[in-house]
Amino acid sequence: MIPHLHGGFFIILLPQPGFLYMRHWLALILFITFSSANAQVAGGADVYNFLRLPVSALHTALGGENISVLSNDVTMGYQQPALLRPEMHQQLGFVFTSLPAGIKNIHFTGSMYSGSLSTSFAASVQYFSYGNIVQTDAAGNEDGEFKPKDFVAQVSASRRYAQHWFYGSAIKFIQSDYGMYKSNAMAMDIGVNYADSVGQWQVGLLMKNMGVQLTSYSGEGKENLPFDLQLGITKRLLKAPIQFSLTARELHRMILYSADSSGSFDKIMQHFVVATQFFIADKIELTAGYNHLKRRELSIANTANGLTGFSLGVGVLLPRLQLRYARAYQSNSKAYNQFGMNIDLAGN
Repeated sequence: MIPHLHGGFFIILLPQPGFLYMRHWLALILFITFSSANAQVAGGADVYNFLRLPVSALHTALGGENISVLSNDVTMGYQQPALLRPEMHQQLGFVFTSLPAGIKNIHFTGSMYSGSLSTSFAASVQYFSYGNIVQTDAAGNEDGEFKPKDFVAQVSASRRYAQHWFYGSAIKFIQSDYGMYKSNAMAMDIGVNYADSVGQWQVGLLMKNMGVQLTSYSGEGKENLPFDLQLGITKRLLKAPIQFSLTARELHRMILYSADSSGSFDKIMQHFVVATQFFIADKIELTAGYNHLKRRELSIANTANGLTGFSLGVGVLLPRLQLRYARAYQSNSKAYNQFGMNIDLAGN
């Protein structure tokens, strides 16, 4: 649980650029970072882990973790609010994900830019449906069916600071309904993005899912949200249509997944997600990503694990329409598909 939820509101109220204010702002970011890290527990004790799933087809293709790729895709702003831009004014984004075991995920985002406030806004809704599940009593007798589901409603905002900096925050309401077990929570994300269009560098910092559970599943005691501290960097080559990304995840704790075969190098690599993109005539994007933690968690002993942990994607970028497809591999024979569509109503 994060006791400093109120701290995120400061970034919306930053004064005009200046070295002194920038120094204070960075100090605030570091304070929230260390406070958040100290308030978390080790993995395995969190709830609402569906918040870790990527909702954007581009995000999935990049390995499922990326906070630094700047794209005219409004759905990327859901998991890094600092990526929202004025150019996304009146964009609508829709993503459909078909997960194993018949699980469906639908995501919708709409954005606008306020010139008077110099702020980009976005509102998002995410819904998970797990189908129908038979309900039984303690003796195993069937007692009808129930439909478990998860729901997230989010409002995000982003502003420019000086020439290259953007900062943003998001507030989200989370609700889970698993029959007789129900829970809800409030959470906040705080993100920073540095974008250098001349050198083609992009850097991102994100503090994700800082919040508090309002109602626990059991009605007794509060449980931890899946907090994540991430740092990412993206570099596009100046003389070739290729871009590379490196994202570090869960920097607030050392060990993510441990097995008998896990050495020091393996444990370090679990923090990183790598990705590359190829741009064809600025109309088609080809993306590939690798998530080492996912491969370690989902690998099956004494068998070939194929493309587990890898993801691929393609995007078709038309003047007012973007179509995206991503495929993420969960094992040597299982993968899930994600389809995304962005519509630019303003013709930016």
